[in-house]
Amino acid sequence: MLLCIDVGNTHVSLGLYPEPDPGTDPSSLDPVPQRRWRLRTDTSATADELDLTVSGMLGAHFPEVTAVAALSTVPGPSRELRTLLARWSDRMRTLVVGPGVRTGVPLLVDQPREVGADRVVNSLAAHHLFGTAAICVDLGTCTNVDVVTAKGEFLGGALAPGIDVAMQALAERASSLRPVDLLEPRSVIGRTTVEAVQAGVLYGAAGQVDGLVRRILAELGPDAGPVAVVVTGGLAELVHGRADTVTDHVPDLTLHGLRLTHLRHHRR
Repeated sequence: MLLCIDVGNTHVSLGLYPEPDPGTDPSSLDPVPQRRWRLRTDTSATADELDLTVSGMLGAHFPEVTAVAALSTVPGPSRELRTLLARWSDRMRTLVVGPGVRTGVPLLVDQPREVGADRVVNSLAAHHLFGTAAICVDLGTCTNVDVVTAKGEFLGGALAPGIDVAMQALAERASSLRPVDLLEPRSVIGRTTVEAVQAGVLYGAAGQVDGLVRRILAELGPDAGPVAVVVTGGLAELVHGRADTVTDHVPDLTLHGLRLTHLRHHRR
């Protein structure tokens, strides 16, 4: 089995997939893992603690793991993750996606090494799933809106504070407001302070996505052809169904991109 690990600023996502054969057509792979887990990112966790946590969460599935593909966008956990995978490498194939690792995605930006590995593998996964140009909206600590061409080239994108970050900033800076549960309010016109915050945050986030996507589509122009707009990330469900421009929701887009990167390297 292939274990994919995505270490983000707030959460760690893990997905367990059947390990693909070297000759597998990437477009035939189902992006949904057989099992998935999610835990909070602990920036102070050591490699030993990560070992206990991951092996404990997988339980009886851990001995089935024959390969690991991972990425981390957080410096501290990145070091410990690499230490852990180096320890595991004597009994399984390991791959940490980062600068210098070939994914097959041309990075048509000024500073390719600055592009986060999550943005690259999201673009890879979207291109394989839809076969068209795509806009990937990853809603986590940061809202990433990334653009991939119909040829699978990464063009760049836009970055904005995530929904949770906006909520925390609002509660910290506005003394009369407090964090609220992000639930659907009765209407956009909130009749209580809680509903007003819920409406502003939820529909504001959807409007932000729609505004950025429409501007990107206008900049791409008609020559781009069909463009899939896919949302992913831990907060994607809050926007899916509320943003008019979104065409697809792929919860495990990043994990699937790690899987495709593993397949590319496994072929070599």
